Amino acid sequence: MSDLSTAFATAVNLLISFDHNLVEIVVLSLKVSISAVVFATVIGLPLGAAIALFRFPGQGGITVLFNTLMGLPPVVVGLLAYLLLSRSGPLGSLGLLFTPTAMIIVQTVLVVPIIAALSRQVIEDLWTEYEEQLRSLGAEPERVLWTLLWDGRFSLLTAVLAGFGRASAEVGAVMIVGGNIAHVTRNMTTAIALETSKGDLPLALGLGIILLALILGINITVYLAKQAAQH
Repeated sequence: MSDLSTAFATAVNLLISFDHNLVEIVVLSLKVSISAVVFATVIGLPLGAAIALFRFPGQGGITVLFNTLMGLPPVVVGLLAYLLLSRSGPLGSLGLLFTPTAMIIVQTVLVVPIIAALSRQVIEDLWTEYEEQLRSLGAEPERVLWTLLWDGRFSLLTAVLAGFGRASAEVGAVMIVGGNIAHVTRNMTTAIALETSKGDLPLALGLGIILLALILGINITVYLAKQAAQH
């Protein structure tokens, strides 16, 4: 118990003193996760809206597919990305393996289905509510898409923040394609796993506290966004 108390106290000191290694890891984590969520949002929101609004063969199957991909195992994504980006893979010449860019790619792949599936449901609900009004105004399908995306922006923010939560908590995929290299690709989750296995509990606890604070902040933001959408 005393060892745990000592480790926790040391972790707090690391946070208060803005330990260089801790700050470096946190900054890299935020850069990677935020970049991935931005790319996933640009892809996922219009894609989810298009699936909700347009009628085409296989629409139901695609909806089921995206709902299924929300639970896509990260290690599988990491493995496939590794095979593509490795030196013997089709994209090996790009030299992206074991770089932050590779980490952004796998996180984007994991987050797109979440944002697309959740935004599809939001847009589908809005279309049910406003279909007659928009049709009476003679709105073009493309204009309807962007109109509903704007109208549902607060609810869609929930989808984006859910994606950020998935990205920031990811371990397996980024470990595989990033390599957990110190000062290069070591983020919060991979560092926690490594430092815990090494017995360096203070740094692991410090990073864990920050990660929990981020997740708490996300949930608070989601709650406030829902409240704003209802008023």
